[in-house]
Amino acid sequence: QVQLVESGGGLVQAGGSLRLSCAYSGTTFEFNIRGWYRQSPGKQRELVAIISNIDSTFYADSVKGRFTISRDNAQNTIYLQMNNLKPEDTAVYYCNGWRGSPAENYWGQGTQVTVSS
Repeated sequence: QVQLVESGGGLVQAGGSLRLSCAYSGTTFEFNIRGWYRQSPGKQRELVAIISNIDSTFYADSVKGRFTISRDNAQNTIYLQMNNLKPEDTAVYYCNGWRGSPAENYWGQGTQVTVSS
């Protein structure tokens, strides 16, 4: 059974930093793309950052220059380093894994990030 387990969320003051981790397990295949999404109350889930299996990355404009996505293949884990956090970054952050063939999408349970002003 495929599992994605996030950790590292919490409460931080504006300007602070957090590092999220997502551990993938139960797979017999490699994800094509892995990444982070977030959802605030009353808003749709939005892409934050993704990384491909050849280390191409993409960031939402709102986090460029502040967030960095990375992966550790040995640990089958991805990370999201979040610096200079802003109150508008407050959301539940979800880890994602996308497999291209067959097309399958997997999600973690989410971790809360709260940034106080």
